[in-house]
Amino acid sequence: MTGINTLCRLLAGLLAVLPFPVVGDEMVTIPAGPFVMGSDLGDAQSRRSTEAGLGKPLYLDEQPAHRVNLPGYQIDRREVTNADYRRFVIAKNYQVPEAWQGNGYLLTRNILDIANLPTLRRLAAETFHIDADTRRMTRQALLTAMENRRSEFDVLPVTDISWHEARDYCVWAGKRLPSEAEWEKAARGNDGRHYPWGNDWHPDYANAGSGDWEHGVAPVGSYPKGDSPYGVADLAGNVMEWVEDAYRPYPGSAYQSAAFAGDYRVVRGGGWGGYGHYTLSHFYRSAYRFYLASGSRFPDLGVRCARDLR
Repeated sequence: MTGINTLCRLLAGLLAVLPFPVVGDEMVTIPAGPFVMGSDLGDAQSRRSTEAGLGKPLYLDEQPAHRVNLPGYQIDRREVTNADYRRFVIAKNYQVPEAWQGNGYLLTRNILDIANLPTLRRLAAETFHIDADTRRMTRQALLTAMENRRSEFDVLPVTDISWHEARDYCVWAGKRLPSEAEWEKAARGNDGRHYPWGNDWHPDYANAGSGDWEHGVAPVGSYPKGDSPYGVADLAGNVMEWVEDAYRPYPGSAYQSAAFAGDYRVVRGGGWGGYGHYTLSHFYRSAYRFYLASGSRFPDLGVRCARDLR
C-alpha cells in the first residue's frame, strides 16, 4: 500500500514533533580479548542438510574454528525496534518498511482524530485488524483500541529491511553494523558455547517459532533466560540480524561455495520463521552462518547496531 508511504511523507512535519518511545538505546560493552569463532563440527550432518534441501551445509562454512582477538566495542542489548526505526524514518523521510504498510503503525492518534467515524471503523477492521465488531464501537472505543494496537508494534523488532536500510539506520543512530566476529563474540562469550546461554538447546529460551506470538516476532527482551554471557538479548531466535560482512570463507577453510563470489551479506541468529521450527536447533547456534542478497527483506529479518568504544 503506497498510500501509507505517501501519508508518512506528507505528515512528516506533524509526526516529527510527536513523542516516540525509546526502546533500543541501551548498549552492552564487550571487553577486548580473544574468543573462538566458528566450529569444527562434522561433515556428515552437513551433507545430510544439503540432501534435505536446506540450501547450504550446516557446518562447513563455519570451519575451521579459529581464534579472533577483538578490541572492546559496544553492541545493542536488544534488537532495533519499530519505535526506534520510526524515529529514523521520520527524521530522514526514509522509505517505510513493508511490514508497516498494511498494519496502521504510522497512523498516529493525531491523524486518527481527524478521521470520520465510518473511516475509523474501516481502518479498525481492515488495517488494524481489531478483533471485535467495529460496526458497534463508539468513536472513543475505536480510537483507544487502535492506539493500543499500534503501541504493541513499538516494542517489536523492526523487520522487512534490507542490509542497506539496516546500515543507514545504524549510521543515523551514531552507530554501525556489527562485524560478524563482533556479533558472534557477543553471542557466545569466550568459552565457545553453542548457544548464548550454554551448550544445551532449550526451546523456551528463544523465539524459535514455537511460541504463541500473534505477530510471529516477540517483543524484544522477552526471553531473559536466553541472554548471552554479556547480557545481550535475543541473539538466538526472534529475528535474523544483518551484520557488516560479505559472505566469505573463513581463513584456512577448504569449503568452496559459489555464494562467496556474490553480493551476499551474512545474517546471524536465526529467526522465528523460515527454518524456525523449534526442533531445528542447529539454526540458532551462535556459530551458525547464513547469507542473503543485500537487498533482501523478510518478516523474520532485522538488525541490531554496534559502535566502537568511546
